[in-house]
Amino acid sequence: MKLSILDQSPISKGSNAVEALQHMEQSVLLAEELGYHRFWMAEHHNTVGFSSSAPEISIASMAAKTKRIRLGSGGVMMMHYSPYKLAEVFKTLSAYAPGRIDFGVGRAPGGDNRTIYAMQEGRPPMIDDMYGKLQTILQLMADENPEDEIYHNMIAQPTGIHLPEAWLLGSSGNSAVQAGRMGLGYSYAQFFNGHLDKAVIDTYKSNFIPSVYMPEPKVMVSYFVTVAETAEEAAYQALPSDISRMLLMRGKIDLRMSPEEAKDYPLTGIEKAIMEQQVGWHIKGTVKEVADKLLEEQAYYGFDEAMICTIPYAQEYKLKEYKLLAEALISLDES
Repeated sequence: MKLSILDQSPISKGSNAVEALQHMEQSVLLAEELGYHRFWMAEHHNTVGFSSSAPEISIASMAAKTKRIRLGSGGVMMMHYSPYKLAEVFKTLSAYAPGRIDFGVGRAPGGDNRTIYAMQEGRPPMIDDMYGKLQTILQLMADENPEDEIYHNMIAQPTGIHLPEAWLLGSSGNSAVQAGRMGLGYSYAQFFNGHLDKAVIDTYKSNFIPSVYMPEPKVMVSYFVTVAETAEEAAYQALPSDISRMLLMRGKIDLRMSPEEAKDYPLTGIEKAIMEQQVGWHIKGTVKEVADKLLEEQAYYGFDEAMICTIPYAQEYKLKEYKLLAEALISLDES
């Protein structure tokens, strides 16, 4: 199994945003050493809990420090930006690191309603035809003449570059159809709702048309995981993430608490009920249990690659998880 990483640059209590970005750099360097296939950086705005607001800048920094691993946006939120600007940014990245850049794009805002208007300088956002906007980006990136008159006869420099891989993020049948028809990779976010839909993956494959970005269909599934040597340790390390998700559902956003604090957190009856209903989104257990789960799902759903996201309180524990998963899955793929 090809194994990759999604990093949201989380900020834990007692840490800060700068340290979170430094932790992400440590993670990239270790991921390359361990044999992970790609490393994606998220885009979040107006939040105290994540410091990854400009994945394109982090990609550039990490590309200068690595040699093999693919680097990309997971994803860049295209509603905020000009198609012309996005095309030039990712073409420039690919010129510096040919064959290693991924243009992972999402339709969500990566923040709240205030974020949307702030990114548009107070103007109403243009969200009516996001797939049309994506098509314009892809045409500009491929040195083609877009159908959109605004970008007609515009040159997006640098031209003649090794095109980045292009991926559409989603978890619905509509996004699967569009990704297939545009000839893009499809990145399915399992941890959004806690389950996979085989029909969505099959729909993507049946609608796939080869493109300059992707000669054949590729499906990647993103999982939120916590692993340890024992199931008890995994549950202990996973509890801060479970509580954070529950609090987010209640409109409360805070820094990641420690496992010790989470263990003693005074859950209300409503909060306990919410957490009991949150099943499937967080896969946790021994490394063998989690690895077996991913392999079973790959065999059934037929995806090509798993991308894991893990957010323990301590950076040292996150690096340990990356090592455990690499030993269980990447070496298996190479043997």
